[in-house]
This record gives sequence, structure tokens and C-alpha cells, in this order.
Amino acid sequence: MNEWIKGVVAANTHWTENLFSLQIDADLQHFVAGQYTSLRLVSADDGKAQPYSILSSPLRRPCEFFFYTNLDGELSTELARLKSGDELWIQSKPEGLFTLEQVAPANDLWLLATGTGVAPFFSMLQTPEIWQRYKHVVLAYAVRTMADICYTSLIEELQKSNPQQFSYAPFVSREVCVNTIHGHIPLAIKSGELETFAKRQLHPETSQIMLCGNPGMVQDANAALKLRGFTENRNNCSGQITFEAYW
Repeated sequence: MNEWIKGVVAANTHWTENLFSLQIDADLQHFVAGQYTSLRLVSADDGKAQPYSILSSPLRRPCEFFFYTNLDGELSTELARLKSGDELWIQSKPEGLFTLEQVAPANDLWLLATGTGVAPFFSMLQTPEIWQRYKHVVLAYAVRTMADICYTSLIEELQKSNPQQFSYAPFVSREVCVNTIHGHIPLAIKSGELETFAKRQLHPETSQIMLCGNPGMVQDANAALKLRGFTENRNNCSGQITFEAYW
């Protein structure tokens, strides 16, 4: 049984009205980058609980989570009100198979995310394993407005520490912004704009792809990639597309 343990909020960073991050001090068991655990505010079994991917590296404490709230009374809205020193409950053993252990080595690894679905990718990008297994890593991070792009300092650190191995492709759908792709990930796969921007080629023989975020993006990107000859990596079938709907 996965034990619930008490955690303490170390910091609550509000990026925008609807985007925030919590750093939580808790005695978590070891986890693999890409895994998730559940949070709730009360210890009773009937308390509202929700799973969230861990954004921080497995080597880093406190652990960090990235949230979107639409201010409609869900758990994320209550979590957004927490302050440093507040307590909450967290499952001690992270879970999940959306990890690099499930993805074959390749020349290029493409990490395609929308919104807070970027969290497991940021965790992976902060580990040495990803840079050892793949010659090049592309992060596509899709948001609605430029203000919704968070963790820019982390992205800049990744660019500085891995200048020959890392490409960053930000997508903004509701604004036209310099040095971004205007639109959505699936359409940019179909048109080739993503490859042009990243200066890399998507090919089944050289690429592995991980998708995380809006289920619509995951479904449409999956379909676009299959038209390019890619197959899903699941049910004991070794393909090139590994995905998780983050909703």
C-alpha cells in the first residue's frame, strides 16, 4: 500500500493568474524522472487527491510540482492558496511508466509538451541519463500566450550546459511572437515547420518521440507522426512514440 506522508510547502511560485509551482519538503522514496505522485490537503481517505508529475530532478530536494488552475474550486485552486510552512499530504512512493527506461536509445529524442505537461520533461532534462543516451534532445513547449512560458531560467541553463545537444522550440498559439512557432504542435509536424525551426529531421530510424499534455495534442500529434511512418511504443511493441495524456 502506498503510504501517505506529511509534506511541508517550502515555496509557492505564482507565474501567472492560473500557473503556479509548489516546492514541497517530504520524505519521498526514490523516483525516476517522469514519474508522478498524488497530493491532497487532508489525511482522511475521503479527502480530494490528485496525481501530479514531479518536475524536479530525482537528485533534488525539495520536490517540485507545476500546476494549472482555472479557479473553479478544484484541488489545484486550493493548492494555489498554500504558503510556505503550510502542510499537506503526499504519497510517499512515486509511480508511473512515462520514463526514459521505456524509451529506446536513438540519435534524437523529441519531447513534445503542452502547458504543465512539460513537467516530466523538465525532470528528465535535469538528469545525466538523458544526455548520455541521446545525441540530441529537442524540447517543444506549447502554450497559449508568451506569458504562459515558465521556467525560462531552467531552459537557459540547459541551453548553456548542453549547447550542442539541446534544441528548444517554443510554441505560442494565440500571439505572434519573435523566435517562436505560431500555432500548434500537430500542424507543425505535418508542415515540417517544427523540423525547420529545430534544424533536426524527424525520422523513424533516428528519432524517439515523447508526447505529454493536452489529450487533443497527443492524439493529433500521434496521428501526424504515424503518417510519417512512426509507431506507438506500448503493449510490448517497440515503437518510436511514447505518450501520456496530462489531464
